[in-house]
Amino acid sequence: MFSSELTPKAERTRTRIRDAAITSFIERGYPDTTIRLIAAEAGVSVGNAYYYFPSKTHLVQELYEQVQQEHVRVAGPLLDRENGLVDRLRIVFETGLSVLEPYQRVAPGFLSAMIAPDSPINPLSRESSPARAMTVGLFRRAVDGADHKLPTEIAEGLPDAVFVAYLGLVLRWTYDDGEGHARTRRLLDTALKLLSVALPFVRVPGVRGVARDLLEQIAEVRA
Repeated sequence: MFSSELTPKAERTRTRIRDAAITSFIERGYPDTTIRLIAAEAGVSVGNAYYYFPSKTHLVQELYEQVQQEHVRVAGPLLDRENGLVDRLRIVFETGLSVLEPYQRVAPGFLSAMIAPDSPINPLSRESSPARAMTVGLFRRAVDGADHKLPTEIAEGLPDAVFVAYLGLVLRWTYDDGEGHARTRRLLDTALKLLSVALPFVRVPGVRGVARDLLEQIAEVRA
């Protein structure tokens, strides 16, 4: 059921259920959050909870979209102040991790549920496509708004490939319990330095085709 079809009262009920679910995900983690528990904390019947959200998966997708909306909100003003391509990509990576911070403690529980390729809460699944599109769109905004002289096909393919790299960074961050997630940040720094060195060479004819093929193959992970 789409929110636009709901009456104001129904929308308030739906929001209450969603907020109870997200709070439980943060406090208890994914495995220990049940629809019955969510319904109790939202003050609705189990049947009513299932009416708005047919499964826990639907609530996870709500969480994905809420997190990504916050990511766009936080990253947008920072992108408006920066023109360099690598620096703009850094903004998207770093703000993405910052909005995930409240979920870091329970992230392993989500990961164990989403890791299977056919899991509906896998970030690459069909069900996750709305949130994924927002993330890729933010990377595309970072690329399209930058001062660069990349070949058109490289600029077009970069956001999809960088999204896959972002998922890898989130995986590293999930298990990085060091102060300030130092190992994750070091990995990001190293990767962006390598990208900064490599990007000028994609204008070289022989390198350009290889770079295009590489971006396409990385992006195929999303298929």
